[in-house]
Amino acid sequence: MAEALDTLLVQIRACRFCVDTPNGAPLAHQPRPVIQAASTARLAIFSQAPGARVHQSGRPFTDASGDRLRDWLGIGPEVFYDESRVAIVPMGFCFPGYDGKGGDRPPRKECAPLWRARVIAGLPHIRTAILVGSYAQRWHLGKSASSLTGTAERWREFAPRYFPTPHPSWRNNGWLKKHSWFETEMLPALRDAVRNALR
Repeated sequence: MAEALDTLLVQIRACRFCVDTPNGAPLAHQPRPVIQAASTARLAIFSQAPGARVHQSGRPFTDASGDRLRDWLGIGPEVFYDESRVAIVPMGFCFPGYDGKGGDRPPRKECAPLWRARVIAGLPHIRTAILVGSYAQRWHLGKSASSLTGTAERWREFAPRYFPTPHPSWRNNGWLKKHSWFETEMLPALRDAVRNALR
């Protein structure tokens, strides 16, 4: 299984479908797929797509949202970036660019159909997965997912296997203030699940 996933990761990191044979308008910049995975990983972060800073660094969550996410999980960078323990698999592997309002575009449509099921199959030991944002929630929860808020409010239905969360971006500060249960109720349970998964 590990050899198959290693081969798949090489293919993903060389992927150019969004430029060479795009589903719609091509990616406006050179692709730089960002993924962290190993077949031994027991904790997964299934997120949306890399931002501009991650596109530059080539490493997932190397920005303020990463600091917040690590705080949510109760782990430091040394654990977070240990691919043998933590898989970080976005719905789209490349920074999709900015929309007209200066926000990140949705994940590219090419990535998930091409790669996602194959990557997930190569992660047989995942015990807990954090579903960051509605794109990951819809993929992994299917019809059980509703709106981001509606799905997150029902987190107990999915835990400890899945924890649906908003993106840890500063853009969601208002959401976090409005939904205080996220910090007081979900995060303690999430941190317990993370500890158990990594044990």
